[in-house]
Amino acid sequence: MRDGDRLMAGAARHSGPWPVLLALAAVAGAAAELAMPYLIGRAIDTGGAPGWLIAAVAVVIGCECLAVLARGLTGARAAAWIRRAVVRHVLDAGTLMRTHAPGELTLRAGLNADEAGRAPEAMVSAVALVVPTAGALIALTLIDPRLTLALGAGIVAIVLILRAFLRTGGALSGAYQEVQGRIAARLAEALTGARTIAAAGTARREAERVLAPLPELRAHGLALWRATAAAGVRAGVMTPVLEVAVLAAGGWLLAAGQLTVGELYAAARYAVLGSALGGALGYVGQLARARSAASRVAEVLAVPPMAHGTRELPPGPGTLEFRGIPAGDLVVAGGSCVALVGRSGAGKTMLAELAGRLRDPEHGTVLIDGVPLPELSRESLRAAVGYAFERPVLLGETVGAAIGMGGADLGGAARAAQADTFVRLLPEGFMTPLTATPMSGGERQRLGLARALAAPRRLLVLDDATSSLDTVTERRVSDALFGQYGGRTRLVVAHRATTAARADRVVWVQEGRIRAAAPHGELWEDPDYRAVFAEGTL
Repeated sequence: MRDGDRLMAGAARHSGPWPVLLALAAVAGAAAELAMPYLIGRAIDTGGAPGWLIAAVAVVIGCECLAVLARGLTGARAAAWIRRAVVRHVLDAGTLMRTHAPGELTLRAGLNADEAGRAPEAMVSAVALVVPTAGALIALTLIDPRLTLALGAGIVAIVLILRAFLRTGGALSGAYQEVQGRIAARLAEALTGARTIAAAGTARREAERVLAPLPELRAHGLALWRATAAAGVRAGVMTPVLEVAVLAAGGWLLAAGQLTVGELYAAARYAVLGSALGGALGYVGQLARARSAASRVAEVLAVPPMAHGTRELPPGPGTLEFRGIPAGDLVVAGGSCVALVGRSGAGKTMLAELAGRLRDPEHGTVLIDGVPLPELSRESLRAAVGYAFERPVLLGETVGAAIGMGGADLGGAARAAQADTFVRLLPEGFMTPLTATPMSGGERQRLGLARALAAPRRLLVLDDATSSLDTVTERRVSDALFGQYGGRTRLVVAHRATTAARADRVVWVQEGRIRAAAPHGELWEDPDYRAVFAEGTL
């Protein structure tokens, strides 16, 4: 079984009782439909009371109403389960998910998850159509086996048509969704860089780049519609052909005195019911799209998540150790401040990510207070390490929620990060909704710093977290880091010589390796080190 098929099966299992109710409603409704030709034929021959016929009609109507409800709830619950699984897995995988563009992930967690979630209802509905077909074959056999031959030949033809369409439709749907993903990825990139595009005056060129795959998308869409139309015509033609064939055979038997008028009517209706399998074309097309969408979602779920251990950190000062990693060995003493310095692309961010296990090294290990990071539980690791980034993503409904929740020291953290100066000016202070808080890059960075400082973590990692701050504001933030928060271990990606000078030690990174680790004053004597701080090199 393919990964996508396993995902659809899991979605069906997590859809609650609704797939079962859908199946029961479909089968009961089909059984009632099968009884109706017999009841009508009997009424024609004997003139009996229509009581059972009315009951059968009521059952069909009731089952159809229940099926509509169950079909919608099945799809909604299946899609919700798939979407939650994708979001949870993306968060678990962390930086390993970088192989997929953000726009691609959004499309797969949204539209593709919805399409894959329709698989259970499509499968149940398509299989339910087998009931009237099988029942019609049995009923015609009971009336006269010779009528079954005509219907059976047509049903075989319909099955072949559906099988070919499932294969063709699946391939075309997959190609269509792949191009959709490329457009979504490019659109997400453009939206992220909207200000840069506007400043550079390249909006028209960027729009052309985003929409460049559109002709390919149109071609796949037209091909899919043509395949659907062709299969629909072939399957649709079979209904009148089968009805004529059964009526012709039945008329010959009626003329020979081997059928009654009521049996001929019933045979004609059973021919129509038997050819109802052709109505599965829509469900087969839906299933083809669901399978290709499920395969795309399964590719995301196939990315291995970052495994965590179960150990808790013992009490300690927050000593950080890089042991045997490609960049080299390094020990950051607990409570000290180490500045990471190097040209752009030298590997500073890589070391910063390794420190809190946003990524794992190719070999070697990283330890906090003697415990390897992979052995720590997720909760213990995140409680021990705080991050502030160059472009922080602020989560939550309000400014206060973006900084911290519960017992976090919002006021103290905001003052230390110099964020309180503009938060006090907001209409509702910390309770101001984020959507009503336009911020500059520097203000956003200050909130990101406040979030890192709000909780009592033993290790703080600042990855270019002050790059958008002016010199005065950065100096005040630096005073807090070396004063109020001086007892924590700090790993700072430094882009100014003044920041590096205040650190206890500087780690000079060059071409992915640690070139030197010493106080700033000692390294300053090296002209290559001084050149790192030249404008435009960090």
